[in-house]
Amino acid sequence: MKANQRDFARGVPRSAAQASIFFFCGPDEAGASAAAKAVIDALDDPGERVDVAGADLRKDPAMLGDEARSGSLFGDQRHILVRASGDEAHDALKALIETGEAGAGEAAPVLIVATSATDKSRTAKLLEKRKDALVAMFYPPDLASVAVSVRGMADAAGLRLGGDLAERIARGAGLDVRLAQSEVTKLALYCDADPQSPKTASVEDYEDIGASTEEDGFQPLVNAVLGGETGRLDREIHRLRELGLNPVGLLLALERRAAQLAQITAKLGPRPDFDALGKGEKAQLGIFWREERDIRQQLACWNLPERRGAKHSKLERLIPRLVDLHRTLLANSQTAQLLLAQDLAEIARFAAKR
Repeated sequence: MKANQRDFARGVPRSAAQASIFFFCGPDEAGASAAAKAVIDALDDPGERVDVAGADLRKDPAMLGDEARSGSLFGDQRHILVRASGDEAHDALKALIETGEAGAGEAAPVLIVATSATDKSRTAKLLEKRKDALVAMFYPPDLASVAVSVRGMADAAGLRLGGDLAERIARGAGLDVRLAQSEVTKLALYCDADPQSPKTASVEDYEDIGASTEEDGFQPLVNAVLGGETGRLDREIHRLRELGLNPVGLLLALERRAAQLAQITAKLGPRPDFDALGKGEKAQLGIFWREERDIRQQLACWNLPERRGAKHSKLERLIPRLVDLHRTLLANSQTAQLLLAQDLAEIARFAAKR
């Protein structure tokens, strides 16, 4: 079965209740991850979560079936969450399906968030016609669609958002629905709101909870790294530590900008000319006027060949690198800031190479 981004914007599709394997792909990793969380929350008994890396499944395809058919440590239900790149999980899913059809027994729900994969990938083709599987592809959203999602989050939390507050939250979260959900949750707690006792939140309330803005948030560091501005990097990393910004949140902002650059590159085609984009096209690509100069500079850095004579651009290496870094940070939360700073320096130097 297949679903689309709009289906999940309205909630978990009814077809998800019939599925036990979920494949969420596309350039919007945040949207895919949010969809996976929504499905997990909708399970009758999600039980224990088991995290599996796609790279591990590529090395050992039988591992997925073993995990999905093993009992929880506490004898409860479990579900498997796989973070993969491209078709890393294909062989493991094929083995899981084949062993299930051969009578290996019932398996726990399996959810795959696959960056750098599309609904035309081998994994999607393997699953899309199956009644027990659901495939959905997610594209980077624009400000209006994220603002709509924020209003939905607020309604569910018992919050009334006045004026353009939903758009401010969406913009402050870098159009990342997970960060936006975190902001809405904090705002609901601050306003003592719940669905049985709704409250109206003001801009002042939002500012009181310390929500990130363009000036004190992730974007200056994102621009320094992806723009190859190595001279600014030390100052921006120091600011990251002073403000106590979340390393994973920053990495999500980097992933979103990298996905946006990839989408712009695909739109421009083999002879890229940023100035050829019209206002409507820029709006569809999520390019706000304040960001045009930075995006133009970043495209110039990343749309070059990795090295002379190479077939692939530097940008094609960036997204898998960020995905690997994401996994590393999640597995090493105590040293996340140090690991992030080291990788950001390497990425900035790589961006600066001509």
